[in-house]
Amino acid sequence: MSPTLDTTLRDVLGEKVSARLSKAFGMVTIGDLLAHYPRRYAIRGELTPIRGLPIGELATVIAEVRQVSSRQMRNRQGGMLEVVITDGQGELTLTFFGQKWRERELRPGRRGVFSGKVSEFRQKLQFANPDYQLFDDNESVGVAEADEIVRTPIPIYPATAQVPSWSIAGWVNDALDQLGEVPDPVPAELRARRTLLTAREALEWIHRPETSSQIDAARNTLRMHEALVLQTALAQQRQLVRTMSAIRRPAAAGGLLERFDAVLPFERTPDQVTVGEAIAADMTAAWPMNRLVQGEVGSGKTLVALRAMLQVAESGGQSALIAPTEVLAGQHLRSMTKMLGPALAPELMPTLLTGQMSAADRRKAALRVASGQALIVIGTHALLSEGTTFADLGLVVVDEQHRFGVEQRETLRAKGTSPHALVLTATPIPRTVAMTVFGDLDVSTIRTMPAGRAGIETFVAPVAEKPGWFARVWDRAAEEVEKGHQVFVVCSAIDAEKETKTTIRPGADDGTGGATPLVEGEAARPHWGVVQVAELLARHPRVGQLRIATLHGKMPADEKDRIMQSFARGEIDVLVATTVIEVGVDVPNASTMVILDADRFGVSQLHQLRGRVGRGGVPGLCLLVTEAEAESIARSRVEAVASTLDGFELAEIDLELRGEGDVLGDAQSGVRSSLRLLRVVKDADLIALARGEAERILADDPTLAAHPELADALARRVTHEERAALSKS
Repeated sequence: MSPTLDTTLRDVLGEKVSARLSKAFGMVTIGDLLAHYPRRYAIRGELTPIRGLPIGELATVIAEVRQVSSRQMRNRQGGMLEVVITDGQGELTLTFFGQKWRERELRPGRRGVFSGKVSEFRQKLQFANPDYQLFDDNESVGVAEADEIVRTPIPIYPATAQVPSWSIAGWVNDALDQLGEVPDPVPAELRARRTLLTAREALEWIHRPETSSQIDAARNTLRMHEALVLQTALAQQRQLVRTMSAIRRPAAAGGLLERFDAVLPFERTPDQVTVGEAIAADMTAAWPMNRLVQGEVGSGKTLVALRAMLQVAESGGQSALIAPTEVLAGQHLRSMTKMLGPALAPELMPTLLTGQMSAADRRKAALRVASGQALIVIGTHALLSEGTTFADLGLVVVDEQHRFGVEQRETLRAKGTSPHALVLTATPIPRTVAMTVFGDLDVSTIRTMPAGRAGIETFVAPVAEKPGWFARVWDRAAEEVEKGHQVFVVCSAIDAEKETKTTIRPGADDGTGGATPLVEGEAARPHWGVVQVAELLARHPRVGQLRIATLHGKMPADEKDRIMQSFARGEIDVLVATTVIEVGVDVPNASTMVILDADRFGVSQLHQLRGRVGRGGVPGLCLLVTEAEAESIARSRVEAVASTLDGFELAEIDLELRGEGDVLGDAQSGVRSSLRLLRVVKDADLIALARGEAERILADDPTLAAHPELADALARRVTHEERAALSKS
């Protein structure tokens, strides 16, 4: 019986090779190996006489082996094989490291096509570890046959030092030669309609292409495989949720929700009304709500969540909101208590539960939660501890979902019986990412902003090119304070002097104040940390006379809370902080934000930070200070933020600049690991098409009994762990 995609590599390639592939890439089966697609293809190039080879470029020659020698290397382990080849006019040396076995086939007199990058060593031309194809000993190859060999693409695989590309290519060839029938996850009707290859053809053409057009055709087919399998898994998850029973949570006539709406001092925006109605309907269904609400900073997501909590409280149910930081949790408690007012707040008893509370306060809070007294519970990771129990958890609200891993969200949901779930994000999500990563959630968007916002102006201060602008930034900040307003100054580190010289990536305040590593070649360390800026401003002739305070993630929770409340009361003029103030901080009198080393942050994060100002009737000003060079990717991020206030447009730009790997994040590893060729930006239309096809297939065949090959592909590509990740997203 021929091997299948599920046959282990050990059975096909032997114990030694399978162990190497397992260690390097986690491969177990032939399917795993054949899903390790080439990352690119080398084209050998035009046939060139050896004497005319250009240094530093890829070149191809037809030549004969003249001399072979091997020697032990002095400065490293292993041997080096040197092969001198000639085309009758000139000579070229081939060098192979640790591949003495090639001496058996590269014998003097053998002819072939040799391809590699031309280098020069001791005034002699050479190829290091070249690709080659030898002719049969008695074969007479003319230029036409050689040209055909030259045009054949060479697959280059993701490799390691221990498992090089050429080894992978050999094992892939062996596996394909032995492989039997390949099941096709795409139904025949869809395959014909989209002019796709069979699954077997696609694997052959992507690994052993004869032309570039075959590569394109194979990729198109395999992208559809990935899209259909992923979207089918997500559609199944949506079906699964609807088989679960949930307690219906309708709003009561004259109840808490009506009383709240009656005293609301403003009109809800059209989007707030629409999203609120969708949530209200979800919570009266027989299955649990699973909804993502995305909206700009200040668009009213908190109000939408609070109204959902009131609807749950009508039946005595509790709601738990988990926030990523102590500052944000405290801010939510204060804003929700204020919105509820003196009549409703005592009835719902909003309760804060965080890890940095005193033991006595935490015990009191935990008791109110466990007894059911607290109908609204707001906290951080402390909500996830085994000691935190609920009387009747009816709604889980996850704020800033990208800050939480899958397991953390599921742990909280497990504290109730199929509770409704509402996920909030102020980081707008491109449509394609929403379909790909959150495909099992219903997505709602709040675009309209509340009336009365004065807006924000954003300017880039390129201080490397215009050093004088640095002083102007601080004068501008002082001018705003003199008008009676307040200023945020944001740094990417607590202490720039202590930052290690590593590359960095835009990231959130992790308690150290630093951001996470960025793409190679960007700034090695921040110029400004909270410590350095505070010292600078204390010496400034104008700003130094103002009330300055600092805030960062390493401070005790009570101190952070005290400083934020003091700033909110107007007792601090200038707050120098890390990204701990990124979300949830609401100080309407704050008019200005200065972001130093702005190129160290991502597009979405800069947009989030900017949203802290211009929240009231005071016009907002955001100054993005950067030393990044013009035309660089880092500078492009900063200039993109200055160019628009549309977070949804910026989300698309962010996706293009950073790549979807960063945008999707590790929390969605189950989704990401099943994407090899599919790209959520470029393949948006294909993803949408696959979603429709998956829904149509499952509508007619919910168990996939009539689509066994698609079911097999699901089982192979979306593991139990990945399905768990999807179910908890």
